Amino acid sequence: MGKLLIVGTVAFDAIETPFGKTDKILGGAATFIGLAASQFDIDSAIISVVGEDFPQKYLDILTDRNINISGLEIVKGGKTFFWKGKYHNDLNTRDTLTTDLNVLADFKPVVPEDYNDADVVMLGNLHPYVQLSVINQLKKRPKLIILDTMNFWMDNALDELMEVIEHIDVLTINDEEARQLTQEYSLVKAAQKIFKMGPNYVVIKKGEHGALLFHEEQIFFAPALPLEEVFDPTGAGDTFAGGFAGYLAASDDSSFENMKKAVIHGSNLASFSVEKFGTERMLKLNHKEIKERLRQFKKLTQFDIELQ
Repeated sequence: MGKLLIVGTVAFDAIETPFGKTDKILGGAATFIGLAASQFDIDSAIISVVGEDFPQKYLDILTDRNINISGLEIVKGGKTFFWKGKYHNDLNTRDTLTTDLNVLADFKPVVPEDYNDADVVMLGNLHPYVQLSVINQLKKRPKLIILDTMNFWMDNALDELMEVIEHIDVLTINDEEARQLTQEYSLVKAAQKIFKMGPNYVVIKKGEHGALLFHEEQIFFAPALPLEEVFDPTGAGDTFAGGFAGYLAASDDSSFENMKKAVIHGSNLASFSVEKFGTERMLKLNHKEIKERLRQFKKLTQFDIELQ
């Protein structure tokens, strides 16, 4: 059984979209990554921090899915990280209304002893300093280190981010972030520049337009499944990362061919995440639904053509 170590936020979100709004609900990068990865036969753990205000029922959600939370620090008297956002009508753009770092501001991660030998480390969206601290604590080099980051860190902690990128194997970012990081409009040229920074693989997410996987001279494109309803895209990128990392940890194969399958699994799980607010859809997901949607992905991309 592969071991996956997940680093990221466990948080409260409050979300408003054209389809409705929520009060404080369960959110955070590590939460979505963990829930997605739990669909695979792996041993996973989360490194994060929450306040004393974090409900036991949310902790139970994680442990009920065999996610180890020994690396999840609970700060007595502290308040959990809180993010509030409002999406525009196209759901591709949003305004951040509130960001309260709370206990996250002074977070010093500690890698649980049992996960120092993790096969795959998934560095979810967090300050690069925290991500680097986790890398430096590992006693054994993982088979894969995957990094997910965002433009906020490119704006505010670029030097630290570049240091993290030197140590990773796979970088997953969206198209806008890839262009900002490399100053290249062409995503092909952007991927080539990122290779020189350290990673061997680059995954560029394009939201409702799918995802691109780059490795050396090879390129693979995975479409996003056309959906009738999209309620909340908040956790989609993290769910993709969790499906991607979870599949790779379970399969113990980091070849380009297997990475292609990991991208499809990530896209498949992300297509469920957006159907309800927050984690609601992921908590009710079953293997039968996942398999059926994978068949839809296969039909969407498979064709016969005669080449003369």
